[in-house]
Amino acid sequence: MSRTIGSQTARLLDGLYDRSGTAFTLADVQTITGLPSELATGLVNKAIRRGVFSRLKGGLYTIVPPELAASSGYTGNPLLAARQLASGAPGFISHAAAMEVHRMVTQPQLLVHFSSPKRIRSRLVGGTEFRFVLIKPPHMFGTMRHWATKQEFVEISDLERTILDGLRQPEYCGGVTEVAKGLWMRRDGISIPKLLEYCLRLDIGAVARRLGYLLELYELGTEQELDSFRATIGAAYVPLDPTLPREGRHHSRWRIQGNIAPEELLAVRES
Repeated sequence: MSRTIGSQTARLLDGLYDRSGTAFTLADVQTITGLPSELATGLVNKAIRRGVFSRLKGGLYTIVPPELAASSGYTGNPLLAARQLASGAPGFISHAAAMEVHRMVTQPQLLVHFSSPKRIRSRLVGGTEFRFVLIKPPHMFGTMRHWATKQEFVEISDLERTILDGLRQPEYCGGVTEVAKGLWMRRDGISIPKLLEYCLRLDIGAVARRLGYLLELYELGTEQELDSFRATIGAAYVPLDPTLPREGRHHSRWRIQGNIAPEELLAVRES
């Protein structure tokens, strides 16, 4: 270890590592060291200046690996950091970050989304943007455990829920074309019945129209499944990608305004 630490900081590190976690609070420091609040704060601040710890937000810190002691703004594993920044609020990793976990993208993501029924302020920490997406409590479903490290896991949207979140808020995933590409890339691992069931539970008409259109375009799902699902959609037209201008051909079967050319969507099968 290239950084120099005192005996109190060394004992604190030992205690933190015994807890099998890298993030901690001032209360944890007091419990491990027995120091009063003022002295515990001073100990942590001194360790931050020496590159031993990094501050995620007020009152929440993480251990910096010795080889990264010179780095500023270290957040640790960004998925774990998002959960820690949520301060115990229910929720799950979603959108582009979930797409990366599910191998639906080819580029690393520098933005982590965390969906929660609690309103949480988004923030930039150490070069990574953490954006918290407010959802309705009934929409807290379709998640799974993902082991971010050997000791710690986070809840993330499962494959089917990730697709639906991308169709609901494509601006958080690089647009509908990127969501469509992820859908095609993982087509063999997707449960179409589960995907359709989730969509009905979300009960968002625009998502249902976009999903039906893409499934039919890529010939995913049976004709019976798609016909039954199509019977649930409404009459109003919605743009395929709400982030793009409302232009293009109207597709009456799915009540979609095709502001992305079918040829562009079909081309993702070759990429």
